[in-house]
Amino acid sequence: MFKLNKLSAVIAIGLGTALPVQAGLLDDLIGAKFNPVSTSKGVAPEGQKGTFTAPFEEPFVYERSGDNDNNADATPIPAPEKCMGIGENGKLRCKPAAGTISLLPNGDFLYFNALEGTEDFEFSILVDFGQKAINDQTRRMIIPKDSNKATNWIRPLEVDSGANPDGYAITELLPGLGLTNKETNSADGALFCADVAMLADGSIMAVGGTAYYSEPGSNLIGYGLTELEGLKTSRVYNPNTNRWMQGNDMNFGRWYPALITLPDSKMFVASGVTKLLKPVYPQAPEQSGRNVVQTETFDPATGKWTVNAQTAQRSLPLYPRLHLLPNGHVYYNAGGQAFNPFGQSYDQPLWNISATYNPATQTWSDLAYAGFPLKFSDAGLESLTQILNPLTAPNAAMSALTKTLMSAPMKSPQALQKLLSTVTTGNPEQTLQKVVGAGMRGSTFSIMMPLRPNAQGQYKEASFLTAGGVLPLVGLTSPGGYVAVASSRIDTVKTDGDNIVDYQSEVTGSLNETRWYGSGVLMPDDSVMVFSGGDRDGVAAPGVEFPRKTAERFDPVTKKWTQMAVANKPRTYHNTALLMQDGRVLVGGHAPISTLYLKNINLAAFGLSPNDGRDPSFEIYTPPYVNNPNRPNLIGFAGGNSTPAGNGKTMLREFRKGQQVTLEMAPGTDMSKIDSVTLVRHTVTTHLTDADQRTVVIPKNQLTVTGQSVRFTIPDQAAVVPQGAYMTFVRTKQADGSLLPSKSVSFMLKHGNGQGVMTANARR
Repeated sequence: MFKLNKLSAVIAIGLGTALPVQAGLLDDLIGAKFNPVSTSKGVAPEGQKGTFTAPFEEPFVYERSGDNDNNADATPIPAPEKCMGIGENGKLRCKPAAGTISLLPNGDFLYFNALEGTEDFEFSILVDFGQKAINDQTRRMIIPKDSNKATNWIRPLEVDSGANPDGYAITELLPGLGLTNKETNSADGALFCADVAMLADGSIMAVGGTAYYSEPGSNLIGYGLTELEGLKTSRVYNPNTNRWMQGNDMNFGRWYPALITLPDSKMFVASGVTKLLKPVYPQAPEQSGRNVVQTETFDPATGKWTVNAQTAQRSLPLYPRLHLLPNGHVYYNAGGQAFNPFGQSYDQPLWNISATYNPATQTWSDLAYAGFPLKFSDAGLESLTQILNPLTAPNAAMSALTKTLMSAPMKSPQALQKLLSTVTTGNPEQTLQKVVGAGMRGSTFSIMMPLRPNAQGQYKEASFLTAGGVLPLVGLTSPGGYVAVASSRIDTVKTDGDNIVDYQSEVTGSLNETRWYGSGVLMPDDSVMVFSGGDRDGVAAPGVEFPRKTAERFDPVTKKWTQMAVANKPRTYHNTALLMQDGRVLVGGHAPISTLYLKNINLAAFGLSPNDGRDPSFEIYTPPYVNNPNRPNLIGFAGGNSTPAGNGKTMLREFRKGQQVTLEMAPGTDMSKIDSVTLVRHTVTTHLTDADQRTVVIPKNQLTVTGQSVRFTIPDQAAVVPQGAYMTFVRTKQADGSLLPSKSVSFMLKHGNGQGVMTANARR
């Protein structure tokens, strides 16, 4: 048994006494697989690991120029490799990798590349990228339901989304002195580092992105210090026309923002940074050295972005892990990307505090230091973050003082002391695990677990699983550590109207391997799978991390992780994974930073990540339930799965919240074993995050089974079922208590009255 002799007083909250450290803590830090005394090692039996298909990829490359990007009939060039030949623009012709991917309403996939142009470096990404970067390519991939047919790719128009064709007004550090080489820039509207979300009509919105240039830089020699600037740009992909449209600009440039759908189908955006490497703004010094604290709301009906009230400001990490709670508030799950201004932000300690945002009042409330059962509002500290923000401090302090003086009984230091005592009670090892695994988690997923109704049929509680990533080192030069961890936890938020009535955090079994940048997927049997990633931060020191190719599965009943099948390809930075309509998982991506920020050196021969450019391939993971002979066979909706749309075309069925829906099962289905129906929102993901991700459970007691039909009512809570495309799965319960899901059928969920649908005058 492993021991720690003493806990140093500098370890977080000062437990101050010697505590025994058993297998659990070492599992958290190094992974159960590598801990010789671990009791939680988990490897699925052979035959129960699932399988990966052979990798497959687009068979063509294309010329990249304005004319070709806008030409639906551009000539494809056969290409067995990821890049083939030098194009007319003097750059390699390459296929895009799926750094961002969306499941469209009809089951096709829209994806686009990340870091387009890294293969063209001559020296280093630090001095080349301002000139070598080009706007990212998009693709639409059609994987046929008939396995005998070939996968097909088509190019949207415009291929690069068509943003900023006349250039972008960058934010110069010293305007007018000619210190940038923006005239030689070839990427003014890159989709890279935009966030994406599905709108009510099934179109895909992308906000933010990247303008590349050098600052300082020389137009004469074409080199300089690379800068990545966050765009104000918004654009929308229409699946029906296969075209990108330009929306109105946001008020702030944002690189790595977070975009989430509100209950009324307006879109809320937070965080991002305007200048990544040199975030200094002489015209607005209060914004310098930190991420964008102002939040904005987009109204699809008018197409306008509005800056929210000052009380809506909050310092958040890049790509903050946001979720919509059942009461309509936005929850920040104390996670994000550990790659920020100067490698840090001066107010980054605030990122450790989980919080909720009320769109109606445009105010934030601090919940807890993430991972601790310490609710700040019980000690009068719900406005702590606002008080520490120099832009909101005076008003927040007065508001907090008023709340404290008017409360009964008055909150006191004794209340805080009592709450802090909860940290040192209970199982000592679990306490230590909470301390070590608490706070902001960098570069990992945040999965909303299935939403379930209470006895009254209302959805009021949401739980969130986080595992792996890097722990916060807020006192050092980065908000995230370098070496990945394996610790795993579930945070639960309970709501009652506008009130957050409880926040709890639970340590679960650890991953078997430490994992940085793992893509998490909530499966239709309520388990969670994690794919890809590496053993250490591939941004801090790219190309010297070991890939994680073994997938792992989290059992929500035992709360333990089990190793499953091994993928074919290493995929570290900018990998993606999403649930397909048939219950399998599409795994892709890998668009890393060049090795150690130099030229594209490939150290894969030593077992390290292949960082000599992108990987445009995909592979499909088939979980064990897919081949279960007892799998329920869902035919679809009574009356058909589609409706006429004119011109000989069809569209998905539409249902409204609160509407009754009937499903038809195939003859021979054992209807007595049907346990539940789940509604799974189509995934739209980038950088491990999908703020709209959700699975809504309709339990057995809310189902009506008649013959081969299953009838249920879609929940009437707008915040539980935001508008968009959903997959419908039927699950049966097996003898061992596990759930066996069917294939799904998709539909468009509407709230009625045309809410959230972009009108013609909403597009510019």
